[in-house]
Amino acid sequence: MKDYQTKYQWAVSLAVYMPETIIRKLLENVRQYFAGAAIVYILGLNRIIALVMLKKERQAFILHNVNLHNKVLVGDLSTGINVSEDTIRRDLQELAEHGKLIKVHGGALSKSFYTSFKPAQVYSLENKKRIAQKAAGLIQDGMFVSTTGGTTIIELAKALPENLHATFITGSLPAALEYIHHPNIEVIMIGDKLSKSSQITVGGEAITRIRQIRADICFLGTNALDANQGLTDNDWDVVQVKRAMIESSSRVVSLAIAEKLNTVQRIRVCETKDIDVLITELEPDSPELIPYKNNGIKTLL
Repeated sequence: MKDYQTKYQWAVSLAVYMPETIIRKLLENVRQYFAGAAIVYILGLNRIIALVMLKKERQAFILHNVNLHNKVLVGDLSTGINVSEDTIRRDLQELAEHGKLIKVHGGALSKSFYTSFKPAQVYSLENKKRIAQKAAGLIQDGMFVSTTGGTTIIELAKALPENLHATFITGSLPAALEYIHHPNIEVIMIGDKLSKSSQITVGGEAITRIRQIRADICFLGTNALDANQGLTDNDWDVVQVKRAMIESSSRVVSLAIAEKLNTVQRIRVCETKDIDVLITELEPDSPELIPYKNNGIKTLL
């Protein structure tokens, strides 16, 4: 919320020695002078901050979140910027009509995540490539490696050395298509029900297959990670697959660009201490990573 205020909003501070009902009325009067604007207010120590966000800025916030997390929900966006769900739906419809995102029931998907992963469309591509190079260094010949989906996992598949001999277990269709181009990698595709929004296999069959294989290492595409709240996501079916992979792996690695740190989604995948290795584009000794080390992550790369 702090970044959001800094980047996108015009703030007016008002002394709060008046009833809240009067303040609300005052804010509504301000709204009339800003067509299509959303007003967010924060009650604090003897003051209220009225934040006026124009439609263009509101849509920029939506696009940032859909590119960062690949999928957003109408309810979460509505709560996050304190506007009606109808307003969010109109914004999503307009952004979809301009080809900025893909509107689905209840929310929206990132175009780079859902379509063909064209390099020009992948959010924070250079950082993801750096993460992928670090991750590839953890894989040794003969390993059984389980991976989830996502654009960082795709970059990991591209970064694998040609002389690597390993077996990859995945339910991600885009990841599997990358793995099969590698000359010395065996691919085990799990499950039979494909989630259109995440492009990975989900459901009981996928989870059963995962639990039948003991992987040496598991690489998790990360939606959101917080030192206190752990690894979280917004898709129930995907969360179940990730949990099964964590339980069936000897070592768990979270791949996350730094922007996904200190963010939280609705559904917990695992606690921070359940992650053995956290790989970001940052240097391992970066101050931003200290809380994760303190909360149980053994290795930072």
